[in-house]
Amino acid sequence: MRNQQSIQGILSIAALICLGAGWLNLFSPEINHILSRKIFYYLIGASFLIQAPTLSNKNFTYIMYAAALLCVVGASLPEESKFSVLKTIGLLGGIAISFTNRPNRS
Repeated sequence: MRNQQSIQGILSIAALICLGAGWLNLFSPEINHILSRKIFYYLIGASFLIQAPTLSNKNFTYIMYAAALLCVVGASLPEESKFSVLKTIGLLGGIAISFTNRPNRS
């Protein structure tokens, strides 16, 4: 379980670095767009996927898997698609679940 938390932490930090790099325009506009609107959501989705089995309330496990799926699917869709908002819904849902349902630390 400790290894899962380490991997999840690394993914979350990498996602924040991608988001920050995109917002600060550290690279070309195309790279910034990919970092902050694609790779960020892929990394967050992977983080939610790893976190799901560690949730203390098993009723939320499948909801966290759904949040991870929404992040990845939404990021894979073209920006012009009205369904690209799925990535934001997945992000907000996953964050809400992770804050309200922390794993037991025994």
